[in-house]
Amino acid sequence: MSTPAEPPAADTFRITPLSRATTGAARTLSAPLSAEITAALDASPGGEVAVRSVDVRIPLLEKNDILAERNRGFFLGRGLVALNLVSSPGAGKTTLLERTLDELGPRLRCAVLVGDLETDNDGRRLRRPHASVAQITTGTTCHLDASMVARGVEALDLEGVRLLFIENVGNLVCPASFDLGEQVRVVLLSTTEGEDKPLKYPPIFKSAHVVVLTKIDVADALGFDCAAAVANIRRIAPQARLIQLSARTGEGFDEWRALLETLAAGRPAGATDDRGGA
Repeated sequence: MSTPAEPPAADTFRITPLSRATTGAARTLSAPLSAEITAALDASPGGEVAVRSVDVRIPLLEKNDILAERNRGFFLGRGLVALNLVSSPGAGKTTLLERTLDELGPRLRCAVLVGDLETDNDGRRLRRPHASVAQITTGTTCHLDASMVARGVEALDLEGVRLLFIENVGNLVCPASFDLGEQVRVVLLSTTEGEDKPLKYPPIFKSAHVVVLTKIDVADALGFDCAAAVANIRRIAPQARLIQLSARTGEGFDEWRALLETLAAGRPAGATDDRGGA
């Protein structure tokens, strides 16, 4: 007696719309790999599939990169800027976004995708009447990928949105390899971490367009050497704009807000000095 075939595995991640879910038609992406397989089978009436050579040098992340480019085109087509926020757990991404939505959101339409292994706690913290928010729960996956983001934006109301914030899963390793289709990658480093974090995790900092040094209001109390941290950031990520701020007290927040307004206006972020000024 033959054993029944196993059903295809379901998605291992969930999308939870938390506010202002889209009411329009769902956005779909084509599946190029499935199309290739179907075409090959259709061309083989006898069930045989012609063997062809495969270049093993094709990147393992090729499918993600294809979807990321489609995401980028989708965002550009809607006239919005997507920012991918990456950091260690607890560096202050959600707190920074809370203040951003409170101060900037009422006059500049924003939307947020939040990534966590479990719970929708952060997504609920970010709920605002003027912002569309959706939670991506990844299960055991330690990063977001382009497919998750493509599915996630279907749960957002993007009408009039100029800034899409993607709060990635707290992790400085895996997210460095996954392009989500963002125009701007923002890496956060908090004063509760070591000054040498950029030296220990260079790939993510090398890929950053912006580095935000957070929680500077408690730097002295923690004995955190801001000058050493800045020097390490400059050593690994000389291309990145650097902003130092405290989302709790508001110190340095004007520079962050000005950057977002610049991006929303369609202008490049540009480089800054060690205090984040132009």
